[in-house]
Amino acid sequence: MESLLNDEVAKIVKDRIEKLTKDDSPQWGKMTVAQMLHHCKFPLQIALQKEHPPVKPNFLAKLLFKKAMYNDRPWSKNLPTVPSFRVSEEKNFEEEKDNLIHLIDEFLIKKDVTEWQPHPVFGKFTAQQWGQMQYKHLDHHLKQFNV
Repeated sequence: MESLLNDEVAKIVKDRIEKLTKDDSPQWGKMTVAQMLHHCKFPLQIALQKEHPPVKPNFLAKLLFKKAMYNDRPWSKNLPTVPSFRVSEEKNFEEEKDNLIHLIDEFLIKKDVTEWQPHPVFGKFTAQQWGQMQYKHLDHHLKQFNV
């Protein structure tokens, strides 16, 4: 599994983001491309401790979903979105694109960090798992918009 904590992988992801246009339509789901870009910021903000989802840790969620966050299996299309990560209001495409790329750069700066704060829902992740999880989420949504 690729990791967003890898310079080359981060560059490829940012290049894919740059290929998006404000008129792109999703292959599945209801979000516009600008809403998707905004949505993709949430997991990065959590990793960077800029956002804390209003969700309590849940043993069952950890047991059932934690490994799916970073394993090699792609996520299915039309997976339900955590309510606190849903985006229904319109967003500015260029602003969201720039903000997401900036967050990816901030995340990549932490590539040499070995001890990460626990995820507020799933608990402890290694640096490798944090990087894989971020890549997997972004890859899922970039595929959603065919890039």
